Formats: sequence, C-alpha cells, structure tokens
Amino acid sequence: MSNKRDYYEILGVSKNASQDEIKKAYRKVAMQFHPDRNPGDKAAEDKFKEAAEAYEILNDSEKKSQYDRFGHNAFSQGRGGGGGFSGGGMNMDDIFSQFGDIFGDESFGSFFGNRGRGGRQAGGARGSNLRVKMKLNFEEMAKGANKTIKIKKYVKCNTCSGSGAKDKNSVQTCGTCSGSGQVKRVQNTFLGQMQTVTTCPSCNGDGTTITVKCTSCKGDGRVFGEETINIDIPAGVQDGMQLSINGKGNIGERGGSSGDLIVLVEEEPHPQLQRDGLNVAFDLHISFPDAVFGTQVEVPTIDGRAKIKIPAGTQSGKIFRLKGKGFPHVNSYEKGDQLIHVNIWTPQNISAEEKTTLEKLSKSPNFEPKPEKNEKSFFDKVREMFS
Repeated sequence: MSNKRDYYEILGVSKNASQDEIKKAYRKVAMQFHPDRNPGDKAAEDKFKEAAEAYEILNDSEKKSQYDRFGHNAFSQGRGGGGGFSGGGMNMDDIFSQFGDIFGDESFGSFFGNRGRGGRQAGGARGSNLRVKMKLNFEEMAKGANKTIKIKKYVKCNTCSGSGAKDKNSVQTCGTCSGSGQVKRVQNTFLGQMQTVTTCPSCNGDGTTITVKCTSCKGDGRVFGEETINIDIPAGVQDGMQLSINGKGNIGERGGSSGDLIVLVEEEPHPQLQRDGLNVAFDLHISFPDAVFGTQVEVPTIDGRAKIKIPAGTQSGKIFRLKGKGFPHVNSYEKGDQLIHVNIWTPQNISAEEKTTLEKLSKSPNFEPKPEKNEKSFFDKVREMFS
C-alpha cells in the first residue's frame, strides 16, 4: 500500500478542478516552498518536489485519468525496469527544465532569478512523448513478459552528434543573451524595481546560434529513424493500464532530452477463460451421468491445465474454486482464484431407446427435485463468485 499523499490534497484542489485551477494551485504551492525562499530547508524542498510530482500527473489528462482510476498504483509498476513516471525521481533540474514556463514568467521571475529557463533545457527543448498499444495474452499479463518492439521516431543525428551544426566552428555564442539563454528586464513598479527573466527570443534558450547548419538534419540535431526497445511488462497488469518508459520517446532538437514512451496495455481475449478483476471464470459442461456418478475432468487455466474432481450428485450451477489460479495484483502479494461454474448438459436429440429409459427414470422418486435447505440460491452463488 502506497504511503504517498493524495495529489489533489497536495495541491489543495478538488477532483473536478480545471487545468487552469490545477496550474494556479501548483504555482501557489511552488512559490511557498521554493528552495530560493527556503534555503537549506530540506522539508520545504521535499514539499516542493512533492508538488511538482502532483502537478506532473494532474496536468496531463491521460495520467490524471489513470490516477483517478487506480491511484498511485497506476504508476508504481515497472520502476526499476524502465517503467513508471518521472515524478518519483525528479530532482531540481528536472523540475525547472520541465515546468520552467511556470517559473519564468513575470510573476515568478523576480523571485527566482536564474532558476527558470522558460521550460527549456540547456542544449534544446525536450522531445515529445510517443504512445503505442501492446496486446498481451492472459499468461503474459499474469506472469509478466519482456517484449521487444521497433519504434519509428526522432533520433539523434549521427552526422553532427545532435548539435545541428556543420562542425564545431559553426556554433557561436548568442549575441542577445551572451550565452545565458535568458534575457532580463527591469521594471519600475509602485513596489520598487522588479526584475523578470524570460527565454532569449534569438536562441530560444540554447545560449548559442548556428552559423552553418548540418546538411543531414538541417540544423535540428535529429533525424527520423527507428529504435529497437525492450519493454519489461510487470505481472498483474490489466486492460487499459499505461506504462511509461522514461527517455524512450522522440529526442529533442539540438541535444534536447528525449520524451517518454507510453505503452497502453490491451487484453487479448482468451478462447475459454473470462477475466473479472483478479479472478478467472470458466464454464464447465458435464453430462448428466457424470453429474450423477461423479468424474474427474481437466480444465484450462492461465498457465496450462488442471485436474479437478467432480463429486457424485453435483448440481448444475455448482461453483468450484481453484485457489491462487487467478491473476496477481500489480503492487502486492494478493492473487485471484479461478472459478469453475458447472453446467449439466441436456441432450437435444435422443434415440427411441434412450427416450424409453428416461421416461421410466422420470417416475422414480430419486429423480424428483429435492433441493437441500442449505443449498445456495443462484444470486448467492453469483455474489460469492464475484466477491
């Protein structure tokens, strides 16, 4: 169970808050706990990082939707295997580079000086995220899997090593910002002078300009190519879950960092089994004689087949439970069961001899329905099946 605080609580907003309200709330919390206002205060720094993590999720409609459905569990699988989301491991440079647009405007620039870089990282803007769908069968979802896929995306230009310039002599310091990537402006207000820092319009925050562009990438520092990526799928994923692989999206222009690869999990239907949360359901059909005398049958499971004993006198609608034969939980040791629903098959075509035999049997007192008082009703069985 995660001990993280609720993201809405961190920012002080409701679940129905608009994107604008979320942004304003983040600005307020970030201003309160900003390191420049609280030098040497580790608790304030932790709250500043916590707010940035909350904003990263709630400001992204897809991540916010996953968080609303699964809470913190939506992003905790895959950590250590390339998955997860960036918030949990964000440092100060990550925060200022990713959310620099919030700190670089007039209301923040005067307080935080050179911290903000207008949302740009030294060397170029961060690349965009990529999204792919991945179909997984029951066994892969239950046990986890390693998948190798090829992705068409922007990759670093090998000719210029991502600089965008023809050679090292084709790059010069920006004359507007003198290489800082920022321009400062001082305004006189009724409170006195206020200094604001904004991204340099000449170099877009890079601090350098190119005199002669690379002929391969036309100065972008990247080209469209292909990359082979290994993806570790954690055991217990469900249909609709998203896995985020840091740094495997499009690379940014002129040496900018790469975006993330978002993997949307799609469940491949099983030919015989049905999934309900962590449990697996199977409809077993047996003949009337087998129900009377009892039998032993094989049933399919997620990882093969299992033998079960059908006791003599089994009634139609009986549910057998195979403990631990369902799906594991993504973030705990909990595991579901396999539920086997027994249906007694009624033949639709019988011979004259069979008909005569059945007519004789129908008059026997042993064939008259005599349900036991402790026999569970259909609704009780359904309730038990999905509890």
